[in-house]
Amino acid sequence: MTLYVSDLDGTLLDREGKLSARSREGLTRLLEQGLLFTVASARHVSSINSLLGDLPLQLPVISGNGAYISDMRSGRHELVRTIEPALAQSIFALVRAHGLLPFFATHGPRGDHLFYQSPSNAGQQSFLDERLSIGDPRLRQSTRLQDELMDPVVTFMLIEREAPLLALQAAIQELCGDAVETHVAEDLYCPEWPWLTVHDKRASKDQAIQTLTERYGLVEREIVVFGDHVNDVSMLRAAHRGIAMGNAIDAVKQEAHTVIGSHHVDSVVEFIEGDWLRPRPCRRQ
Repeated sequence: MTLYVSDLDGTLLDREGKLSARSREGLTRLLEQGLLFTVASARHVSSINSLLGDLPLQLPVISGNGAYISDMRSGRHELVRTIEPALAQSIFALVRAHGLLPFFATHGPRGDHLFYQSPSNAGQQSFLDERLSIGDPRLRQSTRLQDELMDPVVTFMLIEREAPLLALQAAIQELCGDAVETHVAEDLYCPEWPWLTVHDKRASKDQAIQTLTERYGLVEREIVVFGDHVNDVSMLRAAHRGIAMGNAIDAVKQEAHTVIGSHHVDSVVEFIEGDWLRPRPCRRQ
């Protein structure tokens, strides 16, 4: 009677951002036995598919920090949460006023796109290189990013030093109030270049999990979630049991019911194996 939902980077994936052979084998075996499991990640569904595409997942995945609910194999979205167009224009103008250039993801009649102008630091280059390495079909280079705001924006992504990101985050919060969700978080694979992400207020992992359970008749299930970073806090608060990784930030551990081992030692799969397969007391009629 349990649905398990795991973050990816820093949680289910190893230090190289891959699913280890041990975790892959364990999840495949459990899913074939009937385990209810999915992931909730900041990654796009195309990236999730490149990592987990051979797992026999029966449920959609949550991507873009809750902005999308999508079928992993086809990439078809069941739900997309976008930023109100006029607000997206204002956010873009504010980003430029701070002297920064974003990556931003859009969704519309033309499909999913991820626009950028040119990388200006090692963190941006690392992000771009990863997208290129997996053949991200969304990727589009543009010499005038302002011309690419014709389709609704799902996410703005800024990769810079922490101080300018925090200043921009404060300015966006002042401009938008609670109309958007913002996070500044360390990039696990390029820690000296943190990210600022901006989404619609409805794009959060907890809200996406709630929508998923309602659509798939799982509202009576116990929800167990796994996370490590600031964008996981909301789902830990909302879950019946929130599980923090040993490498999680303090804010996540403070919200957790249990703290387990670190992400690079297959801790999520080991926990699920012991938890899902444990004997359950019978309920008296």
